[in-house]
Amino acid sequence: MTAPGRRRDRGSASLEFLGMLPILLLIALAGLQLGLAAYTAAQAGTAARAAARMEAVHDHPVSGTAAGTQAVSSWLRDGTEVATSGGAGDSVRATATVEIPSVFPGFSPGSVTRTATMPREDDEGADE
Repeated sequence: MTAPGRRRDRGSASLEFLGMLPILLLIALAGLQLGLAAYTAAQAGTAARAAARMEAVHDHPVSGTAAGTQAVSSWLRDGTEVATSGGAGDSVRATATVEIPSVFPGFSPGSVTRTATMPREDDEGADE
C-alpha cells in the first residue's frame, strides 16, 4: 500500500520530461546544424582543390569550374559556385562558395567559402 502523500506525485516525472523535451530537441537540432556547417565547409575545400588541380593541368578534359562543382555532394550542388583565376601566372587559384543547408525553417545560416592554390604543370612535360 502506498503512503497517502505519494499518490499525488504519480506521473510527475513524465510531465517534467515533457517540459524538457522541446529544449532537448532544440539542442539536438542546433548540433545537427553545426555538423551540416562543418560538412559544407569540408565540401567547399574539396571543390576548391579539385577546381585548382584541374586548371593547373595543361590539357584539362573539363573546366576547373565543372570539376569543382562535380566534387561536391549532389545535394549541395545547387548552392555551389566555383571560380578560377591565375591565367598567365605560374599558379592557379580557385574559390568555392557553398550554401549551408538549414535545419530550421526560415533560418538561413549563409554560405562557406574556401580557396585553394595549385602550381601550374611544367611546360616540359606537356610534349611528352
